[in-house]
Amino acid sequence: MINAVLSVANPLSRTNFAFDRARLKAGLRSMGPPLLFGLRVWASVSLALYVAYWLEIDEPFWAGTSAAIVCQPRLGASLRKSWFRMIGTFIGGALSVVLTACFPQDRALFLGGLALWGAACAFTATLLRNFAAYAAALAGYTVAIVGGNLLGAAGGVDANAAFLLAVARVSAICIGIVCAGTILALTDFGDARRRLAVLFAGLVAEITTGFAGSLALARAELSDTSVRRELIRRVVALEPLIDETLGESSQIRYHLPVLQSAVNGLFAALAGWRTVVNHLIRLPPDEARREGAVILQHLPPELPSPETHVETTRWIADPAGLHRTYEVAERRLSTLLVGTSSLRLLADQTAAALAGIAHTLNGLALLIAEPVRSQPRRDPVRLYVPDLLPALVNAGRTFVTIGAVELFWVVTGWPDGTGAIIFASIAVILLALRADQAYAAAQLFMVGILLNVVIAATVTFAVLPALGTETFAALSLAIGLCLVPIGALLAQARQPWQVGLFTAMMMNFVPLVHPTNPMSYDPAQFYNQALAIVAGNCAAALSFRLMPPLSPAFRTRRLLALTLHDLRKLAAGRPRSDWEGHVHRRLAVMPDAATPLQRAQLLAALSAGSEVIRLRQIAHDLGLGAELGLALAAFVRSEITDAVVCFARLDAAFAARADTGSSVQTALRARGSILVLSELLTQHATYFDTGAPR
Repeated sequence: MINAVLSVANPLSRTNFAFDRARLKAGLRSMGPPLLFGLRVWASVSLALYVAYWLEIDEPFWAGTSAAIVCQPRLGASLRKSWFRMIGTFIGGALSVVLTACFPQDRALFLGGLALWGAACAFTATLLRNFAAYAAALAGYTVAIVGGNLLGAAGGVDANAAFLLAVARVSAICIGIVCAGTILALTDFGDARRRLAVLFAGLVAEITTGFAGSLALARAELSDTSVRRELIRRVVALEPLIDETLGESSQIRYHLPVLQSAVNGLFAALAGWRTVVNHLIRLPPDEARREGAVILQHLPPELPSPETHVETTRWIADPAGLHRTYEVAERRLSTLLVGTSSLRLLADQTAAALAGIAHTLNGLALLIAEPVRSQPRRDPVRLYVPDLLPALVNAGRTFVTIGAVELFWVVTGWPDGTGAIIFASIAVILLALRADQAYAAAQLFMVGILLNVVIAATVTFAVLPALGTETFAALSLAIGLCLVPIGALLAQARQPWQVGLFTAMMMNFVPLVHPTNPMSYDPAQFYNQALAIVAGNCAAALSFRLMPPLSPAFRTRRLLALTLHDLRKLAAGRPRSDWEGHVHRRLAVMPDAATPLQRAQLLAALSAGSEVIRLRQIAHDLGLGAELGLALAAFVRSEITDAVVCFARLDAAFAARADTGSSVQTALRARGSILVLSELLTQHATYFDTGAPR
């Protein structure tokens, strides 16, 4: 009776209760993965400390610290980071022995060499990407970790202990890496491969749908350049996930060139789409509609229409079959007989876009374990250097910061000054990779360290003594009470400040607790060590304030200027082995704050260089190299109007030189390239006119 009355009074009560219960279940399920990651971190650190204790390694906390650092919420990222951390550790350990052998009793030269090596590693880390950059940074501050323990209170270098100490530190770090990798591999199967496949399929679906809409002259598609620019940003953002996938699968690492071609294929498709749109906009509406219809007739029927809803399922279902279809369509358009340079341009650019999609589908087939069409190439690894100036700034800041902390230690004679040197080296090298966010990251590190000091002091002087036992189980339990929630918060962090804060707490908790065998409960020693960590990080934060990184606007202007300089050298006849890869690298490092126009200018330079390379080969074959040289010389001098006029004369020369058969299509292909260059020079005349040599 009461239930009936309640039901009549509030007919939605049961529905609300069911809804709240469902929401509670969903909330509990969402807490599962972060909590599981926190447990993995705790298990990794505990196992690393146990092994280090069992082997009686000096200062075993380095093993636990390494285990905490390499643990990532994603399996592939953890394994990849572990591998590169091991490489950097071995390099740093070996260099510490070499540095000690070179300056066994000379404190000034040893400290100078330590600062110089840190600067060199900061320089290298800035030029590299992702976990390779992390390995270079680790090689820098590993020397500080080993070298700091070789310096006595007065600064003398104990050369006799260098080798054994280097072996002990490297062993401790490697123990932490192996233990963390073992725990993660046993408890996490990874899903980076599947997530990357979904992203590839989504990008292919959106690009092909947008391209079809442009050819069908959907005016909204033609005018809305923000769609393509957002796609470019998403293609650039694939790099960390690709690195994560490499950590999970040895097969993907073996076929890495296939995956790299897939990413380059997306860039090629976007470049072709952009060129087609820019050309169609300049045509009269009727002519543009007519020529677009001609190209649409030769596209594969599997290409989604503009009205089709973008979906990824069909691309993942049979990427190998679609790859063959797009290859056939690309060859059909490349050999299509047309009568105008405008149609030749559309056919060639569409063929280039379809070829790029085919490469991406080949990479998608690799990700879903279908046979790939090409075997991995054994080309040498190329290091593309987009700009040396940021690396030089980071190197200079690192040298000054480490040198200043070393000088402070020598002058004051602070017993724990070597700890400040170690943590200043870690912070100034690692955080420099955050570019314009380095100072904010250093502030978050300071907040995380200060919070850790309070937590570690509570654990060391309240929790552990209260347990009344010296067993490892008690130590592990006390550490777990802190690391599990920190790891869970890091795993579910979404805002940059959250990631920075909880990462700092994860990295610095074990060094502050400083577990030894047996445990030491000396307050003076604890606070001196904590002060050294705080002082080192303060020095790094101050260095980012006094010697700030290059601003995003300045870096963007430099990238555009350097690309234009390289384009002029290319036009002047100095060939570059991989023009597209070089510009893709600059596109990848362009700051997020870059304007859409600046990204468009960089893409315009990319397209212009590709067309110059193609045009130079055709002009050589048809005997028009001198005429092309005049047009390119005007471009090199930044005389844009004269260059457009010279290209018009060259277009007429190609039209007159064409005979019959294949020569006609070759000449039309050259005229299509001339048309692309003329449109680019006209559209971005302000950019191509800047910084010209006088």
